[in-house]
Amino acid sequence: MPLKTSEDEQATLNLTPMIDIVFLLIIFFMVGSRFTDLEESEKQMPLEVPSISRAGTLTSAPAKRVINVYDDRIMLDDRQVSLSQLESNLVVARKEYANTGVIVRGESQIAYQRIAEVLGRIHAAGVKDMRIAVKTGNQVR
Repeated sequence: MPLKTSEDEQATLNLTPMIDIVFLLIIFFMVGSRFTDLEESEKQMPLEVPSISRAGTLTSAPAKRVINVYDDRIMLDDRQVSLSQLESNLVVARKEYANTGVIVRGESQIAYQRIAEVLGRIHAAGVKDMRIAVKTGNQVR
């Protein structure tokens, strides 16, 4: 067995992979944690918010009202109404949101006079966005 004549190198510990792992853990916990809730901290600040005299709507436009016209009854959004009630409900809806829209759906077999009466009441209520649903092919438009 031959003897070694040179001295062995001193054993060292390579810290590079361990430092990489520590940095990855720090990044993971920074991304995964929630620092502070900004809304709550904003509410706690003593601050007087300016006021304005007139503001526009902050909500989105309501869905169009659906009017179903049958031979014997009129339905406004799943409620049966008379012609006068239809007009008054639409006037109230226009007061809440000026650009209220309606979709008129009528049975195909009813007299046009019935549809014309409903359209007249919608016009009298001041509704400008009025659509009539029709069926083309397999789609209702």
